[in-house]
Amino acid sequence: AFTALLGRRRRRPQLTRQILLLRPRTPTAATAELTIPVMRRLVPAVSSTAAGCTSAAAITELLSRCHSLSVVKQLHAHLLLHSHLNRPFPYNHFLSKLLSLSTAAASDYVLLLLSSHPAATAFSYNVAIRFFASSRPGTSLHLFLRMHRAALRPDAYTLPFLLLAAARCPAPAAARSAHALLEKIGLRDHDHTVHSLVTMYSYLGDPLSARRVFDGIPHRDVVSWNAMMKAYERAGMSSEVAGMFRSMVAEGAVVPNGVTTAVVLTSCRDAGDLVFGRWVEEWVRSAGMKVDSLIGSALIGMYEKCGEIAEARRVFDGIIDKDVVAWNAMITGQVLYKNKLLFVVQDDADTFCADNLQMAYQMMQNGMSNEAIAMFHSMREAGVHPDKITLVGVLSSCAAVGALELGAELDRYASHRCLYSNVYVGTALVDMYAKCGDLDKALQVFQKMPSKNEASWNALICGLAFNGRGHDAIQQFELMRNEEGLQMDDITFIGVLSACVHTGLLEYGRRLFDSLTPVFKIIPKIEHYSCMVDLLARAGHLEEAWDFLEKVPGKADAVMLGALLAACRKCKNIEVGEKVIQRIMKLEPSNSWNYVVSSKIYATTDRLDDSARMIGLMRERGVSKTPGCSWVEVNGKVFEFYASTEPQHGAEDMYELMDILVDDMKIEGYIPNLDLVLKEGNGVQQAKKINVLRYERRKLFVLHTPSLVKQNQHGRANVKGQQEGWKIGTNNMVNLSNFEPPHPHPHTRFFFWRLTYPLLTC
Repeated sequence: AFTALLGRRRRRPQLTRQILLLRPRTPTAATAELTIPVMRRLVPAVSSTAAGCTSAAAITELLSRCHSLSVVKQLHAHLLLHSHLNRPFPYNHFLSKLLSLSTAAASDYVLLLLSSHPAATAFSYNVAIRFFASSRPGTSLHLFLRMHRAALRPDAYTLPFLLLAAARCPAPAAARSAHALLEKIGLRDHDHTVHSLVTMYSYLGDPLSARRVFDGIPHRDVVSWNAMMKAYERAGMSSEVAGMFRSMVAEGAVVPNGVTTAVVLTSCRDAGDLVFGRWVEEWVRSAGMKVDSLIGSALIGMYEKCGEIAEARRVFDGIIDKDVVAWNAMITGQVLYKNKLLFVVQDDADTFCADNLQMAYQMMQNGMSNEAIAMFHSMREAGVHPDKITLVGVLSSCAAVGALELGAELDRYASHRCLYSNVYVGTALVDMYAKCGDLDKALQVFQKMPSKNEASWNALICGLAFNGRGHDAIQQFELMRNEEGLQMDDITFIGVLSACVHTGLLEYGRRLFDSLTPVFKIIPKIEHYSCMVDLLARAGHLEEAWDFLEKVPGKADAVMLGALLAACRKCKNIEVGEKVIQRIMKLEPSNSWNYVVSSKIYATTDRLDDSARMIGLMRERGVSKTPGCSWVEVNGKVFEFYASTEPQHGAEDMYELMDILVDDMKIEGYIPNLDLVLKEGNGVQQAKKINVLRYERRKLFVLHTPSLVKQNQHGRANVKGQQEGWKIGTNNMVNLSNFEPPHPHPHTRFFFWRLTYPLLTC
């Protein structure tokens, strides 16, 4: 067909542009398999119809059998080949078919086809404007200008999508001009057009103008009410949404539908209005409405945002036909809820000490993440295919609990479904790999992402910084500064300052902090001040760190004071330490970590009476010390380790091996650091101190883990640890596939001595 068209180009010069548009790309094997069989069926049909009976019905039937852009192009070529029969080319049929393919290449072909139309009609432009209004609103506005210059009159099918495009762009001036045009051509009373007008002002953030349009509608239907309530909901005016819904129910002239209910419940979710949300659910059930996926997803989101996970699960279980939207609502709700647990738990700070709060938060966070992962497995068993929203939610849960294997599986799924192009999926993958300790894979995914936003760079920079690769984090930060169109935010600098802390780059950190406001136009937050205090303290500049802390706007928080207190203990600086102790005791009187470290600071400077006084004060106030905990996840099972002389997880031989290893280390010159053991009263007996250090929980953990891995026939262990008091340890992935189970045997002792020496010599 292409060759035949080229042979007639001298006789038909107007076909030259169309011929150039038809020049095919080299098809892939998959495309050839699809195109050739289809075209073998289409060629006879095209030939017969071209012989004299071409009709709109025949073209429609042929186009309905085209399922890819390449086939549509070949049909286009065949019709042009037989255009000598002086039959008009069905441009509008082709435009409608191309827009139904919903691909970027098909969209570009639409614009080329429309440009080659010798006499485009209003219908042709309406079809194109409608298609591009949501995905490429600027293109819709450009097409409307071309339509206007062609002296084609817009109608009731043009204006609604023109208004939507002006709002999505956003282009307020074009939007108001479109409103004036609507009034001029007399479409003020057209229902669909006036509803689009309310929606336009909603997107532009002008609910007052939307309300004026709504009040001028003579006959309001449910779409009118929904559009107005959506405008209020988008503007955050939840009380107005609730008032309109109550009025709508009280009047009874218009019955709310599922969309109405979903909008109202979304408003309740954003405002945290649990009481009205429950009332809406009761009304839905009393009105006999079916709780389908739309209403059910809105109810799930409302209950989860308000902290009622059990209620959300009840609603979810009641949905008969669960689609991907309902599953996403439940999965992402679990993820969002775990991020709010700390604030919920802190409401009970008067009854629980701070370290208990942190441990409870970590346990509940892990529980919610595991629940989200379990929901994802149930979703796949139900035959529902995950989409990009599902992946983002589940990957966040994988990052929280260190589920690297599931995260890698989702990575392969995203690659197979070409979801790397979605910046949110790519960012979630980078964050997951970084938090699971696989930084090389995080860098690999980051480099594959075709487009990156600020969150993508932040995930990589913070991941590198928190895993101790500060120089790499700073290098990525410098690359980010050279990228055009990126605006670094406060999270970016938290990651970079943390990198300076881990690498000891004091002067670089100073310059960066001093340039936050004058250069980057960012007002420092408490997290930035905390990083600077930690940076100065770790560098040994304790007096400067204290002076810096005194100049912090507002009050210094416990994290900032805790970092300085830990540095005072390390440097044995009692002068600054006492200032910090007085401040942190007023701020967190129920945190056992403050008492323990304060007592150790006094003990290291031989002020044993003050050391004992801190322990006595701790007991007097009823503050109990929660022991640190290390745990490992092996093949889906979680094993916890505490400091104890009692056998844990049925591995009695580990304690015998511990004694052998410690004796070997003593021969090598190992001397226990007894200052790490808390002094009580006149001091703990020497033997008891040595015993406490010998059965420290991290030593038990490193000896038990290889055995647990072998017992469960699994090659990877997810290693986690909670430190005492005010911070939670990071996740680490340890490859234990080559570990042998430890036994107190001469041939294995030396191997395990080398393996465990860094962790045993505390």
